[in-house]
Amino acid sequence: MTANLLRTTLSLLGIAVGIFSIISVYAVVDSLERSIRQSVQGLGTNVVYVQKWPWGGGGGEYPWWKYFQRPDVSYEDYQRLSDYGVRGSDAIVLTNGTSATVTRANSSVEQVEVRGVTYDYAQLNNLKFSGGRYFTDRELRSGLPGCLIGADIADGLALGLDAVGSTVRMLGSDFQIIGILQREGSSLVGGSHDTRMVVPAQWIVSHIGDNLEGSAIQVRAAEGVSTAELKDQLGFMMRKIRRQAPSSDDSFALNESSTLSSGLDQMFGIIGIAGTVIGGFSILVGGFGIANIMFVSVRERTGQIGIQKALGAKRGFILAQFLLESVMLSLVGGFIGLGLAAVLIAVGAQLSDFDLGLSVKNVLTGIGLSAVIGLVAGYAPAEMAARLDPVEAIRFNQ
Repeated sequence: MTANLLRTTLSLLGIAVGIFSIISVYAVVDSLERSIRQSVQGLGTNVVYVQKWPWGGGGGEYPWWKYFQRPDVSYEDYQRLSDYGVRGSDAIVLTNGTSATVTRANSSVEQVEVRGVTYDYAQLNNLKFSGGRYFTDRELRSGLPGCLIGADIADGLALGLDAVGSTVRMLGSDFQIIGILQREGSSLVGGSHDTRMVVPAQWIVSHIGDNLEGSAIQVRAAEGVSTAELKDQLGFMMRKIRRQAPSSDDSFALNESSTLSSGLDQMFGIIGIAGTVIGGFSILVGGFGIANIMFVSVRERTGQIGIQKALGAKRGFILAQFLLESVMLSLVGGFIGLGLAAVLIAVGAQLSDFDLGLSVKNVLTGIGLSAVIGLVAGYAPAEMAARLDPVEAIRFNQ
């Protein structure tokens, strides 16, 4: 390695670039997957969403033209489900809303997600407050103009914890601030309450209208009830509410987080394969470089090998000797690649809000790949060295 420094450096560079490429892709994909799956879990593993549009395409063609003709979920649908009761559920929530500019004094925040909710919303979404409280059932049913403000909106309007009880203006109406929500951080699926203004769903219906695009009814399964059982009951109830004929298709979709999870498995599997192929080409080049070094090493040390065998060295000893050198060479390149990947991930984490990091699995994968490359690239040269005839090998350098 030291006698042929340039050749060794170029070979190590191939392995380092390959490991750097693969591990960087794996680390980013793993971090992205972890963040998205946490967001999906936040939707509720035991919650069924009654909506106009189904999540995903179901593995085939997505007949959007058929779903487009469906009516949006309405406040009336929610009221009837609540009045009839859904067997096997312990919470039913309607969410509707729009986007608007929220103002207070000389401050304003544009494109705020205004979400209308019913009483069980706090229970399903585990709302936490830095100030104030949640709505009472009476406030929500009457549609009084009260609101909960997310942390980002509170910052944009220069609101402090003492702002509870003051007013903000939205869509031409004044809203009294009842509570300020704790900061949640960004979410890749389902959004974050940091950028939301939560108001009574009844106010949305009274001032904007019902059947709004994006409305949904969230129904949580009671303990001991599966989402499959809940979906069967919900499907029956919704068809009854909408008076659908037995032969007609559903005019609604029943969604759950497992639908997204199965799609994520396929998507991240494809991304992982793509990253492996991209980095694999660099590793292949590095592997050829290591094999070349080892072939040259065997040729330069043929006489030494002959002396070792003449003194009683077994074939396995010679084989192990060169394989160990090949693996060590590859591991050095692998550790360099891991170091470069760690620096890139650390810089990326500092420059973005995204939670990036190398996992133990990523590090072990990099080390394992390096060792395998060393074994594969070094086997042919090591086998050639082990098969040398001691007499011919000693004569070779004379």
